[in-house]
Amino acid sequence: MRDLIVAGFDPGTARLGFGVIEGDDNPVPIDYGVIETAPTDLMPDRLKQLYDGVVGILQKYRPGVCAIEQLFFSRNVTTALAVGQARGIVMLAAAQASIRVVEYTPAEVKQAVSGYGKADKSQMQEMVRLILGLREAPWPDDAADALAVALCHMQSARFRQAIGE
Repeated sequence: MRDLIVAGFDPGTARLGFGVIEGDDNPVPIDYGVIETAPTDLMPDRLKQLYDGVVGILQKYRPGVCAIEQLFFSRNVTTALAVGQARGIVMLAAAQASIRVVEYTPAEVKQAVSGYGKADKSQMQEMVRLILGLREAPWPDDAADALAVALCHMQSARFRQAIGE
């Protein structure tokens, strides 16, 4: 496994965003996208599709670490439960592959990538585009969010290394 490869995940049961980046000072995107499930499928089947997709990504790219966004919700408990299930899928797949999992709050991700902890979606997509040298902003936004989580980890890891942690 290579520590300079980071897999970022933006969990959800309809669309689970992923972004794989490599590098240190100048990170480059290796792959990004979404794993989608049909809302008409039964939840156990959707969770298996997500699991199989995440396992495939981890096997293909063999990241040194998986970065995932922490769960944050204010009102919709149903959405929070679905996101929690998707987070569990990512964590299980990573644990089975002996890949370390790190978590970041949405504000930490926004701060690390844009310099502003309350950046909106379009600001985040544009910053991800600029940092990774992409022609266009990553789409859909779940993929951009996953890349942002991976970039947040790279920023945080560089900082921790610089201060000797």
